[in-house]
Amino acid sequence: MKMHLLEAAAAPGFGIGNWVMIIAMIAVFYFFMIRPQQKKQKEARKFREGLKEGDKIITIGGVHGNVVSVDDSTVVVTIESGAKIRFEKSAVSMDANSQMANQPK
Repeated sequence: MKMHLLEAAAAPGFGIGNWVMIIAMIAVFYFFMIRPQQKKQKEARKFREGLKEGDKIITIGGVHGNVVSVDDSTVVVTIESGAKIRFEKSAVSMDANSQMANQPK
């Protein structure tokens, strides 16, 4: 009889400690994964909205060029050969000047 009482008391359950761990894991995912990604997306959107003529850009496909004109949803870019290419603003990855500054010399 005594053995059955000890087994019942030691039986694993879903207690308060488990809830604390789940909440802690959700908080870690939010602060280390979700929040930084949202911040990065916001900065990229702000950069794309602020594009103007003369900016040097790099597209997500790796095309380097200078912005010739900007519309609501597209940009026209001149590449080294002199050709003009129209891209969606969402295809613009980064500012070429900042990318060049981050490269090791």
